[in-house]
Amino acid sequence: MTAHPHTPDLFALSEIHGPVLRPGDPAYPDEVTGFNLASLHTPDVAIGATGPDDVVTAMRWARATRTPVAVQATGHGANYPIEHGLLINTSRMTDVDVDPTTRTATIAAGAKWSHVMAAAAPHGLAGLCGTSTDAGVVGYTLGGGLPVLGRAYGYAADLVRSFQVVTPDGHLHESDPQAEPELFWALRGGKGNVGIVTSLVTELLPVPRLYGGGLHWHAEHTETLLRTWTDWTGTVPDEMCSMFSVLRLPPIPQIPEPLRGGFWARVAIAWPGDPAEGEALIAPLRAAAPVAVDLVGDMAYTDLDRIHMEPQDPLPARECCILLRDLTPDALDAFLEQVGPGAGAEHPLLAASLRHMGGALARPSAVEDAVCSRDAGYFMESVGIMPAPPVAEAVEQATRRLHTAMAPYGTGRTMVNIHGTPGDEQDRARAWTPEVYARLRHDKSVYDPDNLLRYGHAVTPA
Repeated sequence: MTAHPHTPDLFALSEIHGPVLRPGDPAYPDEVTGFNLASLHTPDVAIGATGPDDVVTAMRWARATRTPVAVQATGHGANYPIEHGLLINTSRMTDVDVDPTTRTATIAAGAKWSHVMAAAAPHGLAGLCGTSTDAGVVGYTLGGGLPVLGRAYGYAADLVRSFQVVTPDGHLHESDPQAEPELFWALRGGKGNVGIVTSLVTELLPVPRLYGGGLHWHAEHTETLLRTWTDWTGTVPDEMCSMFSVLRLPPIPQIPEPLRGGFWARVAIAWPGDPAEGEALIAPLRAAAPVAVDLVGDMAYTDLDRIHMEPQDPLPARECCILLRDLTPDALDAFLEQVGPGAGAEHPLLAASLRHMGGALARPSAVEDAVCSRDAGYFMESVGIMPAPPVAEAVEQATRRLHTAMAPYGTGRTMVNIHGTPGDEQDRARAWTPEVYARLRHDKSVYDPDNLLRYGHAVTPA
């Protein structure tokens, strides 16, 4: 490994069409900074890839110099610092080509879900994006991709038809169920362990509109709503997608009134069927306690960000998740003890959420993949904002307490995209079953025996 490549080593990178930057270059900070500002990236070299040829050139240079490689598009998953090595920024690669006849989209490595929506909506089509359309398509999909409409349609990885990917030996591959099926398997849920994806082809869905949004109650109704929502999730059709959250929102302009600065219980709803049927289905929630802010209604799929209202501006965040078997009364008590009203309005976590899983998320993909969260009944996620060291430590402590308290009710696993800060190898392995993890390690030894792709949630070669 070349920890600090010296200038002559960069000669081969002169063929790259995008910028090639080192620390001290004026454009370097912008090139390495992602959406999550909690981690400061300090690679020895950063390149701004403009297409697959740039990625091939960069990977061949990395292999020749034994330089470790990381890739970043939007940086929503930048939960760890990239130190030394080479960072490939794919944010310039944003092309999206929609084929309305086959209902597919070819999506370049740096495209966001907002780019896909803009291209697909004129044809009445939509992609299986997550809670923020500002997130990158490829990184999200490689980790499985948990969609807002997941119970209705499954994981984003399930809909991928093919990848174009550069493996660590510097070769460009076309991978699908017939051509290099093992590489195809590892890319769907195995994150970026076997190569850098330069584009993918995915199916689109005929979902131009949906019934969705958020129901908000004042904090004193948190327990009532949580228990009502939990019972309600056992009665709804697969197509009803929902998430319960405890929100402690800061008084900042980015949060709209009247939610700004409030302590809320919220249920976010997404229903792709008839709006009248959706309204009837959520009637028990509206009746459980007086709704303070009701933002649920018929909307265009392109307005999906209105449902979860995630931040649109970069910020320093600490996120973490755990997959749960079920929400027993004891599990609900543990959750409320940690983040309910009794924990205080000044609790440091911005949000603690429980998402209803099951439905299509529990069904196997038509083509086998590495997604390992199909046995979860629910999913818990916590998010904290860390603007300064004292607050960061409080967020870290609150995160550990919450996840320790909920661990007895979990499956023992996480989801790789929302795992949060990667720990040691045993910790990272929790994103997969032991069998899938062993298979990923085998594939890593085939495609990346030198472990060049070693940053973040990487597995080690077998």
